[in-house]
Amino acid sequence: MALNEYTILTFDVVGTLIDFEQGIVDYIRPLALQAGHEIDDETILLSYGKAEAVQHEEMAGQPFTRMMPPVYRAMAQELGLPVTPDAIEGFRLSIPHWPAFPDSIAALKRLRRSFRLVAMTNSDNWALNHFSRTLGEPFDDTVTAEDVGTCKPDPQFFAYARGRQSTLGYRLENYLHVAQSQYHDIGVAKHLGYDVCWIERRQGKKGFGGTPEPREVTRPDYHFKDLAGLAAAVDGNR
Repeated sequence: MALNEYTILTFDVVGTLIDFEQGIVDYIRPLALQAGHEIDDETILLSYGKAEAVQHEEMAGQPFTRMMPPVYRAMAQELGLPVTPDAIEGFRLSIPHWPAFPDSIAALKRLRRSFRLVAMTNSDNWALNHFSRTLGEPFDDTVTAEDVGTCKPDPQFFAYARGRQSTLGYRLENYLHVAQSQYHDIGVAKHLGYDVCWIERRQGKKGFGGTPEPREVTRPDYHFKDLAGLAAAVDGNR
């Protein structure tokens, strides 16, 4: 299916549009240095990814923002970070400072000319409000784990999001789901019948960084290293 035949793009936000890995590293590294440890970025991100995967099992259905205190405690134990109330709560409160990827804002503006844009995020509404402001308020609609009562990769999340858009006449064949995470998004969306676009932000890097490792890598319908690549391909199909 040609890109210009879709009418609605659904987006993973954290990792696809917002550079959560940079945000996490920027918060953790100074705490590690204060504790006398020099820790490289990939070690920090691997620790986060492992801890988040555990919390997805122990706090199933909760927004990832509520998982951040136990995730931080697990990271602190592994990396030798301070375990104080300020350090633990500060991890969650770093969210408003997480940056957009350099191409996100401009690419979303270009894509909005052609598509309805819907955020589908495992965050709560507080965090999404900050992410939306960082991105320039690009979304026509939003769906959060707080709204749904569960989080991706639970198929119920996708069903809830589709139900909201169905009132406007959108059908499954109208969708392209755009995401970085094979674990949270690409695999389950493809299984549910969506066409999917993998934005491989970690292209050329080893492993999955701060994202839990999927059981297998799903082959997407479209594959770009960044969102600018998708926007350029859409413009080229006009």
